Amino acid sequence: MADKILVIDCGSQYSHLITREIRRLGVFSELIPAGSFNEKFVKEDVKGVIISGGPDSVYNKEAPKPSVKNINVPLLGICYGHHYLAHIMKGDVRKGKAEYGKAVIEVKNNSALMKGLSKKESVWMSHGDEVYSLPKEFKILAESDGCIAAFANEGKNIYGLQFHPEVAHTRNGKKVMKNFVFDICRCKKGWDMGDFIQKSIKEIEEHCKGKKAIVCLSGGIDSSTAAFLSAKALGKDLTAVYVDTGLMREGETEEVKELFRNSGLKLIVLHEEERFYKVLKGITDPEKKRRIIGQLFWDIFKEKLKEIKADYIIQGTIYPDRIESAQSSKHASRIKTHHNVAIKDIEEWRRQGKVIEPLQDLYKDEVREIARRMKMPMKMVERQPFPGPGLAARIEGEVTKEKAGIVRKADKIFREEIDKLPKNRRPTWQYFAVLSNAKATGVKGDARAYGHVIVLRAVDSKETMTANVTKLSHEFLENVATRIANTIPEVTRVVYDYTSKPPSTIEWE
Repeated sequence: MADKILVIDCGSQYSHLITREIRRLGVFSELIPAGSFNEKFVKEDVKGVIISGGPDSVYNKEAPKPSVKNINVPLLGICYGHHYLAHIMKGDVRKGKAEYGKAVIEVKNNSALMKGLSKKESVWMSHGDEVYSLPKEFKILAESDGCIAAFANEGKNIYGLQFHPEVAHTRNGKKVMKNFVFDICRCKKGWDMGDFIQKSIKEIEEHCKGKKAIVCLSGGIDSSTAAFLSAKALGKDLTAVYVDTGLMREGETEEVKELFRNSGLKLIVLHEEERFYKVLKGITDPEKKRRIIGQLFWDIFKEKLKEIKADYIIQGTIYPDRIESAQSSKHASRIKTHHNVAIKDIEEWRRQGKVIEPLQDLYKDEVREIARRMKMPMKMVERQPFPGPGLAARIEGEVTKEKAGIVRKADKIFREEIDKLPKNRRPTWQYFAVLSNAKATGVKGDARAYGHVIVLRAVDSKETMTANVTKLSHEFLENVATRIANTIPEVTRVVYDYTSKPPSTIEWE
């Protein structure tokens, strides 16, 4: 029986990062919604419990209140979990000085949790409340500017962290996680992504029991991996359905056909551009656009399901989709609706067991690892992420064929120029163009021009929950801007987005 760490999800946007980081250490970790958790979850294989962050205050009536007082394994609270442990142990939690983003903490006392850290550490904070005073028998491990950043009761193996060790921005966060998992919880390694592949194939086989299924294919790494995984389980009983919405990148549909030509997977390509432009006419609200696109996708897939007499729909939903759509926890805050997640019909079909989402608990880097292990084409493995709503997520305001054409051309130019750069100077995650809702005056051919403003965005990330702006040179950006403005008559200005995530999201809409 492999050792396990349980993570209680209190609604943080970073909850699953904790689970992912622990799995990366080679220890199995499972995310449990706070409302479902009870002491019966702590079985023999559970060596520790972590309480995540979340948007609530411990004083809110609806705030998560997991029962952890009588658990006899090490406890670690992060952010909201830090407040909650102090609160239930009779400490004092108050509204404090809000800290969002990078902060510096000073390590005050030695402890197993903070082993190997420097006197001063750069960390990532995101909180409004703070622990004002500690319960009896607890000690301060670290402080930031006027805030208790870490505490412990080492006799009872209870620890709290105000900062987020699970995000890449906390410089030595992995070291803190290692300390808790191995030195405090005494876990032994026993988790491997190969186990996940075999388990998923078996689960898909058992779920479908010889019946037909379709897999919703976008050509991105998530849906492609779901398709390959499902094909191993279902073989000829699986059909991949790809929908060209008219909102794809330049050459996208042809590239998808080529990538899957020799895969052995049955592929159906549907051209539905006019249907998508029709339903999006006059719609400007980003959330409404996403829901409309999601619903039309779903309607088209249901039509095809009925036509080929299949019983199940397989999707490449991954955990960030569920997090940002507030589907991972009832305490989570919705960031944006993902087209394959929060559609009413899909939720009903999920309840009936007709929707299979084998990757729903994984992050993008874990999906890529599975793809590599299944020996999928490297061009597919390294494919740049592209949102389900396509270019609609990169057009502010109403989506039209004309606007899609403009942003598609700008995006192609930007991607072509990025691809000319040495690999070590390219963005590690995503790079694309956005058609803003703004217009600006320009000069073309010695005459006044009034046209669109294109925004360029490029980010570096490992897990999509946080992202840093790629530091592209001014010379490079000037060259791209000149080429876009000279090539696309409707564009008079090009700007570069310097905002990291948070506070922004990676995509614009």
